[in-house]
Amino acid sequence: MRSSLARPLQLGTVSTSAMTEAAPLSLCAREPHVPADRLVAEMVPPPRFDSVRFDTYVPDPNQPSQREAVTVLSSFAAGLGGVHASGSGKRRWFAKKPVAPTGPRGVYLDGGYGVGKTHLLASLWHATPAEPSLKAFGTFVELTNLVGALGFQQTVRTLSGHRLLCIDEFELDDPGDTVLVSTLLGKLVEAGVALAATSNTLPGKLGEGRFAAADFLREIQGLSAQFRPLRIDGEDYRHRGLPDAPPPYSEETVTKAAYATDGAALDDFPALLDHLAKVHPSRYGALTDGIRAVCLTGVQPVPDQSTALRLVVLADRLYDREVPVLASGMPFDRLFSEEMLNGGYRKKYFRAISRLTALARDAKGLVEQ
Repeated sequence: MRSSLARPLQLGTVSTSAMTEAAPLSLCAREPHVPADRLVAEMVPPPRFDSVRFDTYVPDPNQPSQREAVTVLSSFAAGLGGVHASGSGKRRWFAKKPVAPTGPRGVYLDGGYGVGKTHLLASLWHATPAEPSLKAFGTFVELTNLVGALGFQQTVRTLSGHRLLCIDEFELDDPGDTVLVSTLLGKLVEAGVALAATSNTLPGKLGEGRFAAADFLREIQGLSAQFRPLRIDGEDYRHRGLPDAPPPYSEETVTKAAYATDGAALDDFPALLDHLAKVHPSRYGALTDGIRAVCLTGVQPVPDQSTALRLVVLADRLYDREVPVLASGMPFDRLFSEEMLNGGYRKKYFRAISRLTALARDAKGLVEQ
């Protein structure tokens, strides 16, 4: 049965038969309030990486570094199974200062797009012998959003008792966020938390090269000694390019599919962009709770950078949850202006295009059902 919160849009030329279905949900009708403990509890590998393990990663026989990465990370995980750096499995509340760990307490997975870095990072999280409540996994953006929601000091207190923090898609395109996260990681290392990170490597269609370990280590400066760079070679994504977005459907087709699909949300794209400005990005996951498909009408170019960055976060949350996206209007590869795609946040925008394109392809079945 559909939610009573559903708010149907103006249907225009939609047939009477389509209107006999229960009204779809609406993302614009939702203003989730997420308690702090849920924000932290949700810092786990996304659903598409629930079942990955080191033994499900298939190394390319022509790339020895891939097999070596599995070996190194397996050992790293096993080494986290003993005690916290404070000297016990639990935090020592009365200790004046945690015992400094010996050797690097972090690994940085350095490699091009498509070599399985997120698979390996999630496998490390799963392999670390600690309760899920003592391990955290999130993207760089999710981590900065957590700080925004909880405050810096509360985030430090909340994560300091963890055994491991995994950061996927570490980004250096915002100097302020880089300093923020670097400072946070420094506090966590002092508390004995082990770290693991991958980088945001998705290039533009013409290719930009991978995110080098040297860039990462230089930007985190004082923390560089805490990370062991782990090179993972593989096919260079630059030679594959981004797939073209599938052509959009008509507004009538999208609306009919929304009415015919249980758990689908139907929203006007410009209205959704306006609504995202009213919801903290840390709540975008909760915004999609229970949504089985997102149907958008009137997709058009994003008007400004702030709006574009919010859309990137929503695209990430939908991709993590494997929610198909059916749309009318412009194709997703025309969402961002040339100025945006050539600017400092280009990697984020290309990632969003890639992910929305994949979800648009997944939505084909909504029209064929």
